[in-house]
Amino acid sequence: MKIDLYTRCWNDSEMLDFFFRHYDPFVDRYVIYDDESTDDSLEKLAKNPKVEVRSMPTYCDMDSRILSNHAILEECWKESRFVADWVIVTDIDEHLYHPNIKHYLKVSKKQGVTIIPAMGYQMLSEVFPQPNSLLCKILTKGAPSSEYSKLNIFAPNELDATNFKLGRHRAQPTGNVIAPYRDELRLLHYKHIGFERLMRRHELYLTRQRKKDLENGWGNQYSWSEEQFRDEWKEFEANLIDIKNSDFKLWENKGGERWWEECTRAPRSSLSSHFRGHIRKFFSSLFS
Repeated sequence: MKIDLYTRCWNDSEMLDFFFRHYDPFVDRYVIYDDESTDDSLEKLAKNPKVEVRSMPTYCDMDSRILSNHAILEECWKESRFVADWVIVTDIDEHLYHPNIKHYLKVSKKQGVTIIPAMGYQMLSEVFPQPNSLLCKILTKGAPSSEYSKLNIFAPNELDATNFKLGRHRAQPTGNVIAPYRDELRLLHYKHIGFERLMRRHELYLTRQRKKDLENGWGNQYSWSEEQFRDEWKEFEANLIDIKNSDFKLWENKGGERWWEECTRAPRSSLSSHFRGHIRKFFSSLFS
């Protein structure tokens, strides 16, 4: 099973260590579009043998950074058709999580699944962690977020188009579109780690917005006041869930709308049901 990952990078050095520590165990190839980074991101990218660094293509709309970046992510993954079993299209602060993701992807492929939308969580930490950390193990509290319930992973051979909305917050994929029988994948969004860091990052993003972005209010959060950032932070704090809680059933989560509810679902695996039946009988026998 081969997995390709596509993403963009701009001065993301402080997140790259976490990103590679999370994805290296199951991603075979990275294609990373660098948008003229001036920190040491390029040096870190060059050290990973799985990474192919590309310069960001000329903007398709010189008046909009948002639209131009969006256009790249709509098309880049198509080169993985008939090459990879799965592609991941993501941001560097988005970590896809499942307790056994390699096995989950293999089983999903066998079941005919072609898209695996993830339930979104805004992960929260006042303190920025040490760079040798695996974030999904040490920062496990997040607020359910329908805005970040995205389509990050899908089978490139099966889709004609992803039809992402701006920010990839929703999608309308076309082709052979089959979602899992139930939702088990999480998207852990590690943007809100270090309050002061978050504010500095947004100030820098604001300097990169272009005429059409500003006119349409795309990325308007980049101009928020400290009070606005803190209000959002408090709202997330009030709704935190610990994802390491083994009793938490993701598919029963009431954290918001799932845009893929109208998609065809894969049938429940008879093999899985049979296996679960044996497990129940085994544990029943232990206590009979």
